[in-house]
Parts: sequence; structure tokens; C-alpha cells
Amino acid sequence: MRKADKYANLAAVFGPVIVLIALIPVAIQHDLLAWSDLIIFTVMYLICGLGITVGYHRLLTHRSFETYKPIEYMFAIFGSMAIQGGPMDWVADHRKHHAHSDAEGDPHSPHVGHGSGVLGAVRGLWHAHVGWTWRVHGMATHKKYAIDLSEDRGMRVIHYSFPFFILVSAALPFGLGVAITGTIYGGLTGLLWGGLIRMLLQSHVTWSVNSVCHFFGNRRFDVEDKSTNVWWLAIPSFGESWHHNHHAFPRSAKHGLRRSEIDASAMLVGLLQRFHLAWNVVEITPERQEQKLTSANPTAPRAEAGPHPSA
Repeated sequence: MRKADKYANLAAVFGPVIVLIALIPVAIQHDLLAWSDLIIFTVMYLICGLGITVGYHRLLTHRSFETYKPIEYMFAIFGSMAIQGGPMDWVADHRKHHAHSDAEGDPHSPHVGHGSGVLGAVRGLWHAHVGWTWRVHGMATHKKYAIDLSEDRGMRVIHYSFPFFILVSAALPFGLGVAITGTIYGGLTGLLWGGLIRMLLQSHVTWSVNSVCHFFGNRRFDVEDKSTNVWWLAIPSFGESWHHNHHAFPRSAKHGLRRSEIDASAMLVGLLQRFHLAWNVVEITPERQEQKLTSANPTAPRAEAGPHPSA
């Protein structure tokens, strides 16, 4: 892992927490949340979050659909602004996760190599949630796990411009705050909510898919790993917390396979498809789901045993 990426991950974990603690006395005396801050927070959360879920994950990692190159690059830029690493590192790590899910080699499994009992579970959850981001993030080789991205000149430019997009991720909410309120103070509160707090919340939502969605929740597919579906994370994660469904059908553009499973990322892919901006969208038929029904749950789909495809 490049030192800049490692320090960016450390800053993403601890920086916002330190800033928020330091701002508590100020927050008590001053109004640090206005309607403009809510707008900026929402815009940044949507842009960066969908950049990860639709861009980094479903498009670049699993090729769940195809789109035009400018749109692909746009999603990669939006994902970079979430400050979770460059696209080639993110994709390589996630493909490695699928290749070794909850087994030796998985970069962020809470179940492997952390000991037994309560302390082992705590150590495993800590590693899966944040510990892996400065220990093993970015160590999956691009030539093995992200060769398609490494051979794409445009994607290489975006990947190695990651430090620049960190600055953009801060400058954009600040600029929006100044534009909406006409004051530097509005820019600073926009940076606070649309930058630091948004990054803090969004990062922990993403990391919760690695930790919580491999430890707690429901399972209805016969898969060898320990992935789970966690309903209460579905909205903030834009559908990523239907993680067990995803491990059963890694290339599916939809992770929420039932009507009741809210999946905002799949809705966006469907919208792109409707406007002919996405095609070859991978869908899982009810018959195929039925064939993968777990014996422990005869009314739900089942997954195949064996290694999971990464793309």
C-alpha cells in the first residue's frame, strides 16, 4: 500500500472523530447545522456513496452491467471522492475478498486468524471493520485481481490521482456552502457536514458491510462463507447490506432480490438502463434462485457451494 493511501485511511477513521470531539464546546454555543448543511450533506452522501456501490462495486468489480466509458470514469471519480482508496486498490481487494471469502487470504474477514471466544470475536470485528484498512488494504495485486482496470489508461489516471480527489471531496462541500449562503462560515459548516461528518458516516457504513454483514443478520442461501443480510443497513448502504444475497450471486446488479429488500443502487442501475445508458445488466431469475434454495430454508433461494466468482 502506498503511504499516502495508508495515511488517508487512518485519517478517514480517526480524523473526523477527533474533529467532532474538539468541536463539541463550539457546537454547544453556536448553530453548526443549517438547512444548507443538510442539502450539502445529502448531495455529497449520494454522489460519493453511489460512486462506491454502483461504480466501484457493481460496475468495476463485478461488471454487473456495461455503460459508456465517460460514465464509467465518472463513477470511478465519484467513488474516489468517498476516500476509500483508488479504484484499482478497492476493486482488487474486493475481488480477493470474494476469491477467499471468510477463508485464509480474505483481507477483511472477521472469522479468520483472530482467535476464539469473545475476545477473538471482538478482534475479528475490529479487523473487519477498520483494522484491515491500514494493515492489508491495497495489498491485493492489480495484475492478478484488477488487470482489466490496470490496462485501462483512463482508469490508471483516475487511480493515481486519488490524492487530488481527496482535495475535491473537501473543496466541493466548502464551495457549495459558500455558494448557497454567501459566507465563509457557510462554507466551513458545509465542509463539516458534507465533508468530515459525511465521510465518517459513509466510511463506517461501508466497513459495516465487511464486519456486521459477516457476523450478524439473516441467511437464506447455501453459501460456504458467513455472509449475512442486515436489513437496517439497507438504506444508508444503498442496498449493499443484502450482502448474503450478493455472495450467492456476485454478478447480480440487484442485491435486494425481494420486493421488500430496498436497494437504491439497483434502482439507479435500472434508471440508467431505462435511458439506454446501461446494458447487459445481470439479473437473477426466480427459477435460478429457487435452484439455490438452502435446505434449512425451503421457501428461499439457495447458493451453490464452492468458490465465488469475482467478476
